[in-house]
Amino acid sequence: MVKLLEPQTMLKGRYRIAGPIGQGGMGAVYRAEDTLLPGRICAVKEIAPDPDIEPDMLTQLQEQFRREASVLARLDHPNLPKVSDYFTHKGREYLVMDFVPGHDLREIIEEALKENRFIEERQVLDWADQLCSALSYLHKQSPPILHRDIKPSNIKLTPSGLIKLVDFGLVKLLTSDEARTVTVVQGQGTAAYTPLEQYGGDDTHTDIRSDVYALGATLYHLLTGRAPMTARERFLRPEALALPHTINPAISPGVERAILTALALHPDKRPADIATFQAMLHESGGSVITPLLLTTHEWRTAVQTNTPLLVTAGILIILALIVTP
Repeated sequence: MVKLLEPQTMLKGRYRIAGPIGQGGMGAVYRAEDTLLPGRICAVKEIAPDPDIEPDMLTQLQEQFRREASVLARLDHPNLPKVSDYFTHKGREYLVMDFVPGHDLREIIEEALKENRFIEERQVLDWADQLCSALSYLHKQSPPILHRDIKPSNIKLTPSGLIKLVDFGLVKLLTSDEARTVTVVQGQGTAAYTPLEQYGGDDTHTDIRSDVYALGATLYHLLTGRAPMTARERFLRPEALALPHTINPAISPGVERAILTALALHPDKRPADIATFQAMLHESGGSVITPLLLTTHEWRTAVQTNTPLLVTAGILIILALIVTP
């Protein structure tokens, strides 16, 4: 673990550190005050390279960081925190982002478990739609951007109900020349949400389907209250992954089928992209969907599509009541 910055530390003569939000093996995230914009609170992500790294390699990593941070700073999506600044200070790299208030989804899962309940499927699907929107946006950048560390603790639910995918720690830029592909921070993600191709230091086999896997694992955790077995353990014991409905019987068959497809060990067996996965989540597959599990948008669409049928059915019901003695 790197040594944390002390409260009141000033960075770049502008950002006053209030305290740590989280810490990992290669850095930390801090809550900070932007002194040039009074009242603005931001999140400062610190990335500390290996202290034993060769000077030439350190220079390459710093150049790599600036290249990729400049890409992140151009992103603009409601479900992603805005990156507003990046700089190097005393050998460490820093990203400055919007501070996102609220609880992360890991905390919300734990709260549900304490109350001996599952999070409602319709709520999870609403969050999934917002995450799919953010990930589709990232994947459509040029070059495409992979998140590579999607998990409940990296997703914030704001007081307004907006979902934010808050951590860019393992972002990967996909280029046509994979030998030149770089990441902001090398890492393996978190085991329960990491596909097999992302294990180890070799990034050459990861693509947007790796994010599909991680999102599927995240939805599995949200709906069942437990993280899925790791891909490595499932490779050794295919039966290790419990079917979601055996844990939470309220999960609809179509949603279960979509999640299990996203969790396929081989990338070729997963949905080809986020949009395909999102469509699968909303497919009934011929099964009966309980009305209470429909979102407001789905209700509106269903009513508009079937208005003539509903009117006819209503008339027939009225006539039947009239003629029935």
